[in-house]
Amino acid sequence: MLIKVLKLISALSKNNIQNHQWVLFLFVLMTSAHAFAQGSKVVGKVVDDHGNGIIAVTVLIKETQFKAITNTKGNYEITIPETSDNLIFSADGYVSKEINRGIRSTINVILYKKEAPSVPPSQVPMFEDVIVQENRLQLPVSQTSRNIHVISNKQIENSAIQSVAELLQSVAGLDVRQRGTHGLQADVSLRGGTFDQILILINGIKMADPQTGHHALNLPLDLDNIKRIEILKGPAARVFGANAFTGAINIVTKTPNTPYLKLSLSNGMNALWGGHAAIAHQKGKYQHYLSLGKQLSDGYRFNTDYDVANYFYQGSYALDESQNISVLGSFSDRKFGANRFYGNDSDFFANQYEEIQTSLMNIGHQKSSANFTIKTRLNWRRNQDEYLLIREDPDFYRNLHTSQVVSLESHGDYYSKWGATGIGGSLSKVSLNSNNLGNHSRQISTLFLEHRAYLLNKKLDITPGVALSHYSDFGSHFFPGIDVGYALKSGIKLFTNMGYTWRIPTYTDLYYVGAANIGNENLTPESALSYEVGAKYTHSHWNTNISWFSRKSSNLIDWIKDSEAADTSKWQPQNLNDLTIRGLDFNINFSGQALLGSNDILKNIQIGYTYIDAEIPQYSNIISRYVLENLNHQLTVNIQHRIVGPLHHNLRLRYLDRASMANYFVIDTKLIWEAEKYSFYLTINNLFNESYYESNLVEMPGLWLFAGIKLKIPY
Repeated sequence: MLIKVLKLISALSKNNIQNHQWVLFLFVLMTSAHAFAQGSKVVGKVVDDHGNGIIAVTVLIKETQFKAITNTKGNYEITIPETSDNLIFSADGYVSKEINRGIRSTINVILYKKEAPSVPPSQVPMFEDVIVQENRLQLPVSQTSRNIHVISNKQIENSAIQSVAELLQSVAGLDVRQRGTHGLQADVSLRGGTFDQILILINGIKMADPQTGHHALNLPLDLDNIKRIEILKGPAARVFGANAFTGAINIVTKTPNTPYLKLSLSNGMNALWGGHAAIAHQKGKYQHYLSLGKQLSDGYRFNTDYDVANYFYQGSYALDESQNISVLGSFSDRKFGANRFYGNDSDFFANQYEEIQTSLMNIGHQKSSANFTIKTRLNWRRNQDEYLLIREDPDFYRNLHTSQVVSLESHGDYYSKWGATGIGGSLSKVSLNSNNLGNHSRQISTLFLEHRAYLLNKKLDITPGVALSHYSDFGSHFFPGIDVGYALKSGIKLFTNMGYTWRIPTYTDLYYVGAANIGNENLTPESALSYEVGAKYTHSHWNTNISWFSRKSSNLIDWIKDSEAADTSKWQPQNLNDLTIRGLDFNINFSGQALLGSNDILKNIQIGYTYIDAEIPQYSNIISRYVLENLNHQLTVNIQHRIVGPLHHNLRLRYLDRASMANYFVIDTKLIWEAEKYSFYLTINNLFNESYYESNLVEMPGLWLFAGIKLKIPY
């Protein structure tokens, strides 16, 4: 099979790939559904301590990505390859269990709830070793040979934040720069890159916008819709394709398997109001989750008011024991004053206004077995951006951009005695209609191939891979990469990886015309070769990760202007010379039980630190807007502890030292009174009223207090 794939790649590289798009896709579809390898069948039932069957338990074959899911009665069936021995049983709210199958063909399992008094605290894992939801070769975090950071649902619920953008600020290595507050308009970058160089995904669906990377965090969902967030640091082009230049952030949404009604209401300073309602329903083979959210505020200074509404639906239907259909539909409507968000510091840019609507729809099919999984999906993303230079006078200067991306994807993985092979392909149609940028379109086709092999009694894993992409306007390009890991002993792993990455200019880079900015049609794609070496330790009560990274980039795209005529010249993107980024990334996460035994006063402490050393070329007479504004040092600390009874406290500390802006230290805090069906909370952002800027010209809010109530009613 590998020889056939290599021949196909060779043929495609010599011909126009655009003419072979459907042949490529059908090839992926057929090869992903390759015949099963031989193995033995195991059946059984998973129940709780009362003997009731548990639905949606994941039955994972250890050291593979292959799994089965229990049905409504808790029954499962899975075929185990001859080379595998252990099964891992896991489900939300239950203590995971690992069992050696031996020669048994029937394995029945009892899972205990995590809060059950019969389970000693030392046996309750505080940090679940979740399976990373990549499009292919899905593995538990501990088994990957990459630097992957996971934000759990519990951490999201306890954080003193209101948006995904603010949540990501808790992760060292991520640089989130807001214009305004509560994630209204924000850019995120990773390891000294720019906001155009990181790929944002929802359940593996790309949220990249052809107009501009400024829209990457226009996410059509609320925090309550998120199950977890997976952050892949380092080159990710061979995994997700072009534009995953410095890494990727995958947001995994939830489809609850227990029915409930959830309501919440919040109110705070600056006339902040927020409300959220959600209903989860499960019956037989159907699962549904519907969510509606609204937040508005008068703003913290002139023309920073906002009104945001999110609508989200996700559902699934189990066709049989091994396959299901899933549907996702979501819509976000953002309206906000944009005081000096764009332009310069003059009062001329104080009355800007913007409205953004983002839509996402996806329908997918997945079929799983012990030896292979194949996923096919069709998705559509639309983003409409209306910008007014003067809010009260729409006719003075108005931009209206509408971008659409339609994608058809198929990804498969196949397990054999030689390891795990992943194959995938995607076809995308991208379009933009704009009264400023013009009307443009392109077609993109991508083929993915990767293989994970185990050596030295499975202590050594090697995962080479390649992505081959063709752009109708920028030609064809390869993105090779390789991950290597070595397990020293239980929980301790050394790893290294390297990869080639690439990013094409956005339509804003190429064609924008404005009062303070002008595009450049002569831009060429930027590229980089990245390396990483690290070590990690994974335990049920604490884990740590440290890595050194390097990225050598060429033809970087940055918006610059002449420093000697800064007041009169316009910002324009240019391809800059080589730039090398090196740095150190460290994270440690441990529970109170790791320090205090069964004492539950201290729940969790997480500390992250990133150091970046940028070898910046000496440019004379220019001012950089993005590339030359990297972080030098970043420290994040998150502490969760119980004060008394059901009263909990969460504290977040952030210190950032940027190359070209003043450093700052910000503290956020949250008090939570948590009962079984309801909770109250009080949040204070910027506790000590620090004056600071995350982006030029836009001063961030001072102290901001708000409170709320959440009600969850099972039915």
